[in-house]
Amino acid sequence: MTTTQTPGATVAAGTTRTALREVAAPVAARVLRRARAVLAVARPLAWVLLAGAIALFIAGRMLGWRELVIVAVVVLAVLALCLLFLIGRTDYAVGLDLTRTRVVVGERAVGALSLSNTGSRAILPSRIVLPVGAGRGEFAVGRLAPGAEAEELFAIPTQRRAVLKVGPVSVVRGDPLGLFERIQRRDEPVDLYVHPRTVLFGGQSLGFLRDLEGLPATDLSRDDVSFHALREYQPGDDLRHVHWKSTARTGSLMVRQYEETRRSHFVIGLSRHPADYRDPEEFELAVSAAGSLGLRALRDSQRVEVRSQGGPLRAATGKQFLDALSGLVYARPREGDIVELAGAVAAAMPLASIVILVCGSSVDAARLRVACSRLPFGARVLAVVAERGASPSLRRIAEADVITVGELEQLPAALRKVLA
Repeated sequence: MTTTQTPGATVAAGTTRTALREVAAPVAARVLRRARAVLAVARPLAWVLLAGAIALFIAGRMLGWRELVIVAVVVLAVLALCLLFLIGRTDYAVGLDLTRTRVVVGERAVGALSLSNTGSRAILPSRIVLPVGAGRGEFAVGRLAPGAEAEELFAIPTQRRAVLKVGPVSVVRGDPLGLFERIQRRDEPVDLYVHPRTVLFGGQSLGFLRDLEGLPATDLSRDDVSFHALREYQPGDDLRHVHWKSTARTGSLMVRQYEETRRSHFVIGLSRHPADYRDPEEFELAVSAAGSLGLRALRDSQRVEVRSQGGPLRAATGKQFLDALSGLVYARPREGDIVELAGAVAAAMPLASIVILVCGSSVDAARLRVACSRLPFGARVLAVVAERGASPSLRRIAEADVITVGELEQLPAALRKVLA
């Protein structure tokens, strides 16, 4: 006898299989996640002891050695006892508070970690782990009764410029032997910005070019586009600026006086190429010098743009600029050196009025000359060379002033020489 299957039955069977797969897939994924969570509580030493106990038990049974079987049973009993330490609640209400999320290299970031038991049952002693960048801090918390609170103060030393992630806070419950560990994460991580050292300096601005689209300055001029006031004629004044109505009214020759309008497109090119620096300390000095120059330009209400290998850095405000510098690291060698950076600056900002290139002492005069020649025509060019331990100096390479500084504190005096 032969049986035939109708098309309707085939379609129904296929629909049933599809429905079963749709139901089974989420269940299997949930079970797999739970299994991974359960297996994750065992540390490597626990797996080694478990495998050793099984091997000893099998060897003892096969060889008839009761001693091996007893050792295996003892090891399994120890493992079972250590698992009991994982039982219990760890649902603290966790609060992480950093007094300041922005500090300067060398300062300590102070914070507080608060824990409270909001449940109706006591929480057994546990361990709190607070990751800070690549390291971590650990705090032992005793038994907390219902409604009780505990607070731990901590200080984070900052020897290097960086952006550190503080958190997330982890509550760890484990056994005395360190065989098992149950970790529950609380709260969200907080970014701690370690800003580079900068130096403040006053005096004259680093130089401007007159421009119809510029900003009025406090310096007065005989010839510009921003009218300021009228004054009496002085020898040498342009007669085109005589104000004839006021002259007729006062009887004295009166001329217009103007405020200088200055273009304020200030560009900093900071090289991150590792070949441009002799060591990481030179790179840190260069970053600090760029930060000091950028903050001064922002204080002068200039439009500041900062570019490095890999693209521009945010510099709309001083805080944004220092935050961007905090996370700056060496560029990949294929991203180009100071010469390629100068070309990128010229292509992206052809109307820049002032361009400052910042690099290390590994950049020789020939490469620096080529880099400066690629910058926008008509822009005032200044190069700052960071060389640890060097005496401050000023030299001229093509159309650029080049200053060398060995310490950050030498930068203001070196700039005064350029402006003299």
